[in-house]
Amino acid sequence: MPELPEVETVKSSLEPHLIGKTIKEVKVLYKNLIDTDDFEKKLVNQKIIKLNRVGKFIIFHLTDKTLISHLRMEGKYFLRENNDIYKHDHVVFKLDNGLNLVYNDVRKFGRFKILSKDKYLNEKPLSNLGPEPKNANVNQIFRILKKKNVSIKTALLDQKVISGLGNIYVDETLFESKIHPLKKTYKLKYFEVKKIIENAIKILESAINMGGTTIRTYYSTMGIDGKFQNRLKIHTKINQPCLNCKQKIEKIKVSGRGTYVCKNCQK
Repeated sequence: MPELPEVETVKSSLEPHLIGKTIKEVKVLYKNLIDTDDFEKKLVNQKIIKLNRVGKFIIFHLTDKTLISHLRMEGKYFLRENNDIYKHDHVVFKLDNGLNLVYNDVRKFGRFKILSKDKYLNEKPLSNLGPEPKNANVNQIFRILKKKNVSIKTALLDQKVISGLGNIYVDETLFESKIHPLKKTYKLKYFEVKKIIENAIKILESAINMGGTTIRTYYSTMGIDGKFQNRLKIHTKINQPCLNCKQKIEKIKVSGRGTYVCKNCQK
């Protein structure tokens, strides 16, 4: 379940190994991950110029194309020197230095799409994304939320409102902001929205610095484990005492997602 910090960690860990390398061959072993026709042919002899990240998407800037990769729930990348294919390997990019960049995905939810080099930000799926917290305008987000009649957690999980936040970091942000995840967005006051955005920025920056969060089956890539799980204050802490008031943390469901809350602190 990679969120913004985990995707940033994957991008950063891959970057030094891929910049300047040329894709010599592509093998797609599970076609449903691909949203572009002639995907394999279009990538042959494309040089990897740079990598960046938009929301939860990794962007591969190539010679004259842009490759968009969305890891979704369990997507991972591995760099391998051998040609062996392992369980859950679905896409293999053979590079000109003899290495293979392998996309592995237990759940098969990840997606790849080739977009134009200059207009990729204006094409789907990236054109649908809201701003990341660090780029968000409080006034604009406040206006958007006031027009909605959904829980604040549901709104924050909506990548069209704010991009990059997922289940873990929404729980942590709302706890830090002392706001109940089921609170309706139209009931939020301006200072509460400002607090949410400020805390989201702080939490995401801390998580990025610690390599993201490793929970259950997810780790970033090439054996890199994030450490932010050691800093979690509420997510996964069911029946443990709240750090602020010592009341037991509860687990509820919000939009089908397991959600952790201190009902004493979060109103």
